[in-house]
Amino acid sequence: MTKVYPTAAAALDGLLRDNLMIAAGGFGLCGIPELLIAAIRDSGVKGLTVASNNAGVDGFGLGQLLETRQVRKMISSYVGENAEFMRQYLSGELELEFNPQGTLAERMRAGGAGIPGFYTKTGVGTVIAEGKEHHDFDGHTYILERGIVADLAIVKAWKADPSGNLVFRKTARNFNVPAATCGRVCVAEVEEIVPLGSLDPDMIHLPGIYVHRLVQGTHEKRIEQRTVRKRESV
Repeated sequence: MTKVYPTAAAALDGLLRDNLMIAAGGFGLCGIPELLIAAIRDSGVKGLTVASNNAGVDGFGLGQLLETRQVRKMISSYVGENAEFMRQYLSGELELEFNPQGTLAERMRAGGAGIPGFYTKTGVGTVIAEGKEHHDFDGHTYILERGIVADLAIVKAWKADPSGNLVFRKTARNFNVPAATCGRVCVAEVEEIVPLGSLDPDMIHLPGIYVHRLVQGTHEKRIEQRTVRKRESV
């Protein structure tokens, strides 16, 4: 059976339904599975819970699913670049579960490793700790965080081989690896699919055993915030 599909919509065929929980890779606009997100938008599924570091920007990435009101709840650590996210949250239209960034990454990693929960000091004494189990270890208080296991993981990689072994490019690696591992099914979009055996085993960031479906495509690669320095006069 091949893991390679011709389009993002084909790669998601049979996997989407209302009230799905999705783990999405990416950080800002770096390494986001933009083709798969667009296909989810076009499918019309709703009531989604999305675990992702952030919600993209208005009109792009996960921001598209917010505009179409397909997301019921976000599990995120940073939402500061999306005005529609802010509007929906403040008006009570969108449920939000805030996580410290490292905690969110570890919740995904733990879920992928079969670990149901772990204790951390991060968030103790803040609203993050409200309603969570507390426990003292060696004189310090920790809170219990649950691992995340998603119905579907969507990630974006640089290269793949037909077996689904993935290589990420530089910072685009970010949340993609833990997101991929915590999904019961993982669909990856890539810039290039190379012949089997052409990837150096030592350079593979995610083994193909975690990846169930692949799609190759062309990506827009937007810049989230362009910052330049004025040229100094000589």
